[in-house]
Amino acid sequence: MGVLLPIILAFLAAGIGGLYLLGVFRQRRPGEPPLDKGVIPWLGHVLEFRRDTLKFLERMQQKHGDIFTVQLGGFYITFLQDPLSFGAFVKESREKLDFNKFAQHLVQRVFRYVAIENDHSILQMSSNKHLKGDGLEVMTQAMMSNLQNLMLHDIDLDTDKRSWIEDGLFMFSYNIVFRAGYLSLFGNVSRNTVGSDEKAKEKDRAESEALFYEFRKYDQLFPNLAYGILSPRERKEAEKLLKSFWETLSVSKMKTKDNISRWVWDMQQAREEVGMKESMMNRYMFLLLWASQGNTGPSSFWLLLFLMKHREAMKAVKEEVDKVLKESGQQLQRGGPLVNLTREMLMKTPILDSAIEETLRLTAAPLLTRAVVQNMTFKMANGREYFIRKGDRMALFPYSAVHIDPEIHPDPQLFKYDRFLNPDGSKKTAFYKAGNKVKYYTMPWGAGVSMCPGRFFATNELKQFAFLMLVYFEFELKNPEEKIPEIDFKRWGFGSMQPQGDVQFRYRLRY
Repeated sequence: MGVLLPIILAFLAAGIGGLYLLGVFRQRRPGEPPLDKGVIPWLGHVLEFRRDTLKFLERMQQKHGDIFTVQLGGFYITFLQDPLSFGAFVKESREKLDFNKFAQHLVQRVFRYVAIENDHSILQMSSNKHLKGDGLEVMTQAMMSNLQNLMLHDIDLDTDKRSWIEDGLFMFSYNIVFRAGYLSLFGNVSRNTVGSDEKAKEKDRAESEALFYEFRKYDQLFPNLAYGILSPRERKEAEKLLKSFWETLSVSKMKTKDNISRWVWDMQQAREEVGMKESMMNRYMFLLLWASQGNTGPSSFWLLLFLMKHREAMKAVKEEVDKVLKESGQQLQRGGPLVNLTREMLMKTPILDSAIEETLRLTAAPLLTRAVVQNMTFKMANGREYFIRKGDRMALFPYSAVHIDPEIHPDPQLFKYDRFLNPDGSKKTAFYKAGNKVKYYTMPWGAGVSMCPGRFFATNELKQFAFLMLVYFEFELKNPEEKIPEIDFKRWGFGSMQPQGDVQFRYRLRY
């Protein structure tokens, strides 16, 4: 017995330690938010959360109120669902709530990229320089040129484009916007390598088309990749795709291109200056591609779909676009110059702006997550205070808390193209809950330190694509009575949502 007792005690200690790690013994302390661990040790509610994040959080909110802590796959995450308290979360110091720690872990898992010190700050500074203001003017012109190449390269030829062409709206929209954005950021084939401008443009079309279909394969794996639940076959496919992207987007290949954006150059040079290996820089190039182009394509699909499903919206936006074009002194005519859509013209489209914001309200669902790096007290808008533990995480899911809150946005499931317009046509920013003005009335781009640094360029991409579609083409749903497809619930939390299935539409030149 003397020999067995230490062994038994060791096993007992190990078992208790294991149960502790699984979260079995965690209890809610005085002053903490309601705690819901679920019935499965360590996993907690993660299976339900992954199956349908929206429904899970709605159920938790009904059960516990506007703040609660749940166990998800070994982590304890406190969700804040009161939009009037969002400001306290967004403005909290990084010494307490840190975005970078969580983001670095995610990008290493998904993109195999190991972040450098001040990585996010470098990204923010370069984005503010090159994707806003004067830098955005340059990017707008680059995007215009590439959209023209992809959408209008054969416009004066005797082709079937003057007859109706049928296609899947999701794939059509995602394809065009992704490829034009990629070429605008990562550059064009140099005429010096192929002999002429036309051959360079043709190669741009072919290479960007091939890249898009590889990107879509990775994009479809992304939710499971982010959660770390790929099957062996999917893991093998993801590794193969990653290696292909690292080669295609390599720094050495990029240096052979023309018209590379200053934004991409800055990102590459900042890493070169700190001695980062080129192989790791190649990984970052793919991260930039996904971050910049993974959401705009799906958003362009939803925008065109909502316009086609709502005639009054289509009419209002189309009239605005035609008016802006006329005021610019340009006109559409066969054999004439292509329309040059400038940044100045894009600033004169409040109706289109509202339609885009309404589209994003209905279809953008990011999850804003922070690591809790020290014990802290969080104060709600109603004055109540809660203790949040170091080592936990805090998160917002604005889609359920704000975007579809009927008090903030009446009839939240309906598409109202003018929801964000005042009666005088100016931008509407006054939205209320419980008699209080809501500062964060939509959050498709996130907020605070995690706000998408490329949001202005992304919005311009959407506007330019929609503008050219409305100017050059007639388009309609093949079946006008077809229902808007359901959202793919697996993608909750990852930005712009995607449909469960595509929608067939047809298009033809207007003249």
